[in-house]
Amino acid sequence: MKRNLQTLLVSALLLGSGSCMAAVDIRQVVDSNVKALMQQQAIPGLSVAVVNKGKVQYFNYGVAAKDTQAPVTEDTLFEIGSVSKTFTATLGGYAQATGKLKLSDMASQHLPALAGSAFDRISLLQLATYTPGGLPLQFPDAADRAASMLSYFQHWKPTYAPGEQRLYSNPSIGLFGYLAARSLGQPFNVAMEKTLLPKLGLTNTYVRVRADKAGQYAQGYDKQQNPVRVSPGALDSEAYGIKTSSQDLARYVIANMHPQTLEQPLQQAIAATHAGYYRVNEMTQGLGWERYPYPITLQALIDGNSTPMAMEPHKVNWLSPAQAQPANVLYNKTGSTGGFGAYVAYVPSKDMGVVILANRNYPNAERVKVAHAILSALDK
Repeated sequence: MKRNLQTLLVSALLLGSGSCMAAVDIRQVVDSNVKALMQQQAIPGLSVAVVNKGKVQYFNYGVAAKDTQAPVTEDTLFEIGSVSKTFTATLGGYAQATGKLKLSDMASQHLPALAGSAFDRISLLQLATYTPGGLPLQFPDAADRAASMLSYFQHWKPTYAPGEQRLYSNPSIGLFGYLAARSLGQPFNVAMEKTLLPKLGLTNTYVRVRADKAGQYAQGYDKQQNPVRVSPGALDSEAYGIKTSSQDLARYVIANMHPQTLEQPLQQAIAATHAGYYRVNEMTQGLGWERYPYPITLQALIDGNSTPMAMEPHKVNWLSPAQAQPANVLYNKTGSTGGFGAYVAYVPSKDMGVVILANRNYPNAERVKVAHAILSALDK
């Protein structure tokens, strides 16, 4: 199985290098959209990977760092912010597939220090899907470090009944990732870098960028074009800590669209992340990934990745049982840090996807527009 995955990935990457994709001139579509975007949003550097029917093409623009003028390549490392949540979710799915936890377990079962708190009544699934009862988008400043995180959870009181409202939250899925790694008997960073990432065939993806890879780590830039990188925080690794390249994210997209090439526990893990657990408007919530019926209008995809979806509570309509991946759907996830913006979208039934990584944070709607244009061109 592992050899089959490596063969598929290597073939896809070799075939994709400089190849023509379908009848459409995809380079013209990417160039026209990306160049306008970079000028409009003052983005120093950007990398795009386009996956189409087993082939991958890379389109690189601008610089990884203004001071060195190093050009962006498909090996440049970018912070991917909340796209990291899909990796965290996959780790949790892997823990379930290997019998270390069940999504129906209460959170306190996996951390005795939470016994007697609200987490006696909050499931791992609710943590993973942002429905524990109103955990905020970010930790309060006083709790945003490892030393104070546990006390925060022990004293936190839900605003809503668990499972009732979706409120997008780093502490929520962050705690899920922390408990998933704990069930595997490893710290999160070790479980991710030594267990999950190698099994996915990802060789240039990190929670903590190694010293020998520092030269490939792009410099991020804030709204004033000042250099910035992600700051440490409570459960930062679990919620928004992955750094990776467009080439490795293309591999990740291929693995998600072809899970049959992976070992059995990972097949089950990806199926768990692709399952639909509840609906909010047109979006169906998976683990980490968010999915939509395909084809999808540009406006529906923009709405699903809008500020209100991230900042406001939404009543959820649970699917019982969870809904396995339907025939025609699009999966996507945005991610941001102070100096980076990422977007990944793919359509398994069409065997196509797109990765967009930039070293500046810019509006989700602009990312979605570029991705939608590329996918629409591929699907002609």
